[in-house]
Amino acid sequence: PNPLADGSTLLRRIHLTITGLPPTPKILQQFHHLPTEKHQAWLDKEIVRLLNSKQYGEHWGRYWLDIARWAESNGHQHNRYRPDAWRYRDYVIDSFASNKPYDQFVREQIAGDEIAPDQPDHVIATGFLRMGPWEHTSMTVAAVTRQQYLDDVVNAVGVSFLGTELRCAKCHDHK
Repeated sequence: PNPLADGSTLLRRIHLTITGLPPTPKILQQFHHLPTEKHQAWLDKEIVRLLNSKQYGEHWGRYWLDIARWAESNGHQHNRYRPDAWRYRDYVIDSFASNKPYDQFVREQIAGDEIAPDQPDHVIATGFLRMGPWEHTSMTVAAVTRQQYLDDVVNAVGVSFLGTELRCAKCHDHK
């Protein structure tokens, strides 16, 4: 097995794991000026500080944004810009940074506008349902395009929250 990591290596690993960023030179300097017997207590406080930082939300929120298929555009051939997509991105980052309970996070994204329609964050959370690709052109039938979009939303909910595809449910009602 590898030898135990020294304090500087632990500090670097902690920072990279929690925020995705290395420690700043100022933090390294503070750590190195401490007596060795105080390193563990200082690292414990640093972990708590990092878990409460905006960078924690940004780093771990990125993974959820990938699952939610977040993008600033619609995708496809007519890749149109979504000017308000940042609101959902910021909602996810803030949710992670504030340590929002996962069950609340899920409910807000699926039905936030029904749970608390007067709270802007709950309405913004339902942006999850709008993150998929969308393209309607004069070459397509509106009803068909809408059904493809709805199928995509149902499948996104299944993949994101249940870990299973639901596209087969369009035609099959068995397991």
